[in-house]
Amino acid sequence: MKKNMGAIDKVIRVIIAVVFAVLYFTGTVSGTLGYVLLALGAVFLLTSLISFCPLYAPFKINTCKKK
Repeated sequence: MKKNMGAIDKVIRVIIAVVFAVLYFTGTVSGTLGYVLLALGAVFLLTSLISFCPLYAPFKINTCKKK
């Protein structure tokens, strides 16, 4: 996998994942919506850790800085 996510993109995804986790674990969001947000947050966190977003690949999106 070739990296296709830049630093700003990764930071934004981590922040969103943390917000989703806080909403779920504080009970603000529960039920099915809570599980969906928690799963989405996990995907955001995983993609930011590996610097690769599978949805960017087919559209040839690359937010990495050019060298």
